[in-house]
Amino acid sequence: MEKSIIKLENISFSYDSYSVLTDINFELRLEEKVGLIGPNGAGKTTLLYIIMGFLKPNSGRVFIFGKERKGEKDFLEVRQKLGLLFQDSDSQLFCPTVKEDIAFGPLNLGKDRNEVKEIVKDIAKLFNIEHLLERPVYKLSTGEKKIVALATVFAMNPICYLLDEPSSGLDEETKRKLIYFLKNHVKTCLIVSHDQTFLKETVDKIYLLKKGQISFYQDF
Repeated sequence: MEKSIIKLENISFSYDSYSVLTDINFELRLEEKVGLIGPNGAGKTTLLYIIMGFLKPNSGRVFIFGKERKGEKDFLEVRQKLGLLFQDSDSQLFCPTVKEDIAFGPLNLGKDRNEVKEIVKDIAKLFNIEHLLERPVYKLSTGEKKIVALATVFAMNPICYLLDEPSSGLDEETKRKLIYFLKNHVKTCLIVSHDQTFLKETVDKIYLLKKGQISFYQDF
């Protein structure tokens, strides 16, 4: 039987008086790859933040790994086991060098330094960014930042990936690499993207978030 990773029940959320989500119901199971599309301002990023516990819904219930999550303590486990790629890479990268950024997550998970060194080496090889490891983050291009940000998520080896516009700002070659990684190294994910061509190559089905409601859109 498929295991439920994320389950949202009747989730509503407003920014002040502006309603973004209205009685949203959604479920993501283990080894499902799902895309989420919708117009700007529809609440796609908001939905990811609610799943991670960065925002609290006005009403409704959030279940992650079969457990209801309410307070900050409930989401500590969630943030260790779900890997969120922020839409803006600058929100993800905050260490002086690329190597330190990739190492940050595994160290926070309690792994010893020798193991973390191996993780950094393996991840850098996987993403072909060995040449960037000693580079200061602020000297990276937009595309390099995106790949490094993705590498920091992969380094934590999460059960499920939540990726917010992962292909934006990438050249075609880098985008092809990303598609390869997602096809071959990711089993469970929720990908927010405006790029339906990209989604068709990386997910099994797509949902549409529009006017506060989520609905099935297409499968492949």
